Amino acid sequence: MPPMQKFNSPIPLSLYIHLPWCVRKCPYCDFNSHQAPDSLPEELYVNSLVKDLDEHLPQIWGRRLTSIFFGGGTPSLFSAKSIDNILREVQARLPFNSDLEITLEANPGTIDESRFKGFRDAGVNRLSLGLQSLQDDKLKALGRIHNREYALRAIEIAQQVGFDNINLDLMHGLPSQSVEDALADLRDALTWNTNHLSWYQLTIEPNTFFHHQPPTLPKENVLEDIQEQGKALLAQHGMHQYEVSAYSKSGRECAHNLNYWEFGDYLGIGAGAHSKLTDMDKQIITRHSQIKNPRDYLTPHQKFIAEQKNISAEDCAFEFMLNALRLNKGVPSNYFVERTGLELNYIQPIIQNAIEKKLLENNPNIICATELGQRFLNDLVAMFLSKV
Repeated sequence: MPPMQKFNSPIPLSLYIHLPWCVRKCPYCDFNSHQAPDSLPEELYVNSLVKDLDEHLPQIWGRRLTSIFFGGGTPSLFSAKSIDNILREVQARLPFNSDLEITLEANPGTIDESRFKGFRDAGVNRLSLGLQSLQDDKLKALGRIHNREYALRAIEIAQQVGFDNINLDLMHGLPSQSVEDALADLRDALTWNTNHLSWYQLTIEPNTFFHHQPPTLPKENVLEDIQEQGKALLAQHGMHQYEVSAYSKSGRECAHNLNYWEFGDYLGIGAGAHSKLTDMDKQIITRHSQIKNPRDYLTPHQKFIAEQKNISAEDCAFEFMLNALRLNKGVPSNYFVERTGLELNYIQPIIQNAIEKKLLENNPNIICATELGQRFLNDLVAMFLSKV
């Protein structure tokens, strides 16, 4: 018989806002993104976002937001006025933490100084620039609409208009990329002294152009050298790795993504957005996703939720570990109790087995992968699929 779940402590709540349009679809992208029409229906979409949020208010009424994240698609296609309107509508319905982090993803090919200044004035205080590379041939191979000059100019403008919390998004393992190519991208990015870098390997996902016409990617030994030398370079510049593909200066980790990995709650609004919410009254955790097609999302009187399900106790324990073990420092053990509603002894046999295999740290106060556990993270996480 599955164990009972009991939630007593407040759980942090983030808001994700999906803006689904791009100038064009990149060949590696499997996100819910769509080529923008000639005239972007910003006002209609903002109205739908507000209706979407209103439908969920009974589930989250009175809960304070710890972060907001505009993702896409390309959120920087939207005007600063639309971003401002969205944030005003959210704040009219939900209280904000005093140190609320508000992130907006931006494509260097869609920016100018007035637009970035407008985002800043609207309340966005963290910018994530999707550079992917700083080499023109690699950007062309990735189907990006910007070049090196645009990318560098975007960073410069972001800093000039007052953004002091900037993430640079870079990929490695790109078509025909050498170790030196990858390190050159990192060196270029590090000269800007931003406080956060997302640095992750290109993977070929199903239902993408690259899946049907795969490019020539670096061999495994080259990928390993890129990882090893790149991590060392980032560490030399004071960028500590706190998650599988996230690096930051001390204290400048992304609060929104940390909440995901620490198994906090999040509400997703917008076409194709996903949510995980804990209902203290019903003592359950639910996941739901919104309808994916932007055209459907704009249809009046449309139901926004496409799928919804409760998370079982067994799945909850696995999902917690799937997220928490991505963090290099792990999470406090009490997070498992507070955010799954389960007692720690439910997974204690698996934890003990992982400790004996040197995959988990032998510390009752934290749940954290060892260096060996990080190397074999998939195997470690899979252990928690076992039914105790």
